[in-house]
Amino acid sequence: MKYSEYKYLVLSDLFRITGNVEFSVLIRNIFFNKEYKYPFWMRTSHYTKSHSFLKYTIYPITRLILYRLSFKLGIFISPSTEIGSGFNINHIGNIVVNGRSEIGKNCTLSHGVTLGQKNRGNYKGCPVLANNIYIGPGAKIIGSVKIGNNVAIGANCVVTEDISDNSVVVGIPGKVISKDGVIGYVNNTEYDEVINR
Repeated sequence: MKYSEYKYLVLSDLFRITGNVEFSVLIRNIFFNKEYKYPFWMRTSHYTKSHSFLKYTIYPITRLILYRLSFKLGIFISPSTEIGSGFNINHIGNIVVNGRSEIGKNCTLSHGVTLGQKNRGNYKGCPVLANNIYIGPGAKIIGSVKIGNNVAIGANCVVTEDISDNSVVVGIPGKVISKDGVIGYVNNTEYDEVINR
């Protein structure tokens, strides 16, 4: 991973939460915002691990910080998980993401969310999420299901099958109830123009 890519990911995550990418806002959120602190150290750990020099100097420190935060905040997301820009943890606590899961741009996770692996049968594997997705509190996505773009998954929903674009999904098992998508749930996504100017 190049430094420019790392910087872009860190700032896009910050913009999703604050709508701002100023240095003072970054520092304040690294130290005082639990919802931002975890993604920041997850990104930093991934970046430092990908460089030969940093891998043996800085990476052990960043990994230790991330490991400590995992237990303190109740969030377990592997630094190697493929996660696009604009990642947002809406509320901390009881979030588990299997390291083989794939998450696109502008994903919002609430507390109690699980992206889990299925070991047999249909949809064996881990979830693949497209762009602009909101996952409500307590929702579970299990197996190699594909979640389309602009999908809102309701609280305590259990998704075990593919979901098409612009769907709103609720219930156990998850059923599509409308095609209203994520309007009002995924905000502050116009970070490209702010970061690149």
